[in-house]
Amino acid sequence: MTLLDRRTLALSALGLVATPAMAAMQRQPRPAAPTEAVWKPADTPPGGIAWSLLESTREITRTDAKGFIRSKPVFPPGVRALDGKAVKVAGYMMPLETGTLQKHFVLLAYPPDCPYHLNPNPMQFIEVRSPVGLGFDYRVKVISGTLRLGGQDESGIFYRINDGRPG
Repeated sequence: MTLLDRRTLALSALGLVATPAMAAMQRQPRPAAPTEAVWKPADTPPGGIAWSLLESTREITRTDAKGFIRSKPVFPPGVRALDGKAVKVAGYMMPLETGTLQKHFVLLAYPPDCPYHLNPNPMQFIEVRSPVGLGFDYRVKVISGTLRLGGQDESGIFYRINDGRPG
C-alpha cells in the first residue's frame, strides 16, 4: 500500500467516525468575515440579564493534591438574588450532544469564533438543559429558564439552567 493510499484510508476512516453534530456544525454557514463582536459579550435581550452582571462573580482557584485546578465562585449580591429566578439571557451555543437539535449545551457569553478564547472563564458560560431540542447555529440565541447558582463543589460550573427554552 502506498503512502497516498494510506493517507486516503486514514482520511476516510476519520470521516466515518465524525459525529452527526460535527457534520451539522460543518454545514452551518460561517460569518463571511470575522465579527466585530468577538471582544464583547452577546447583547442583553429586552427584559434579560447582562453578562456583565454574571461576569462580576469572582473566582477562587486552588490546586488540589493531584495537581488539578479547582474553582469556586464568590457571587456578588446582585447575582445571588437571581438564584432560582426566571431569567432571560442571550449567548452563543456550544453543542454538547450529537445531532442538529441540542437539549444539553453551553451558552457562551462571547462568540466562539476567536481561536485565542476557546476556554471561557466559569462566569462567562451557562450550562443549559432543555426539554425541547434547539437547533444549532452560530447566531446569538436567547434562552429563558430558571437560573441555578453552583460551583460550591469546585466543579467550575457556576451557572445552570435546567429548564431552558428559546426566547
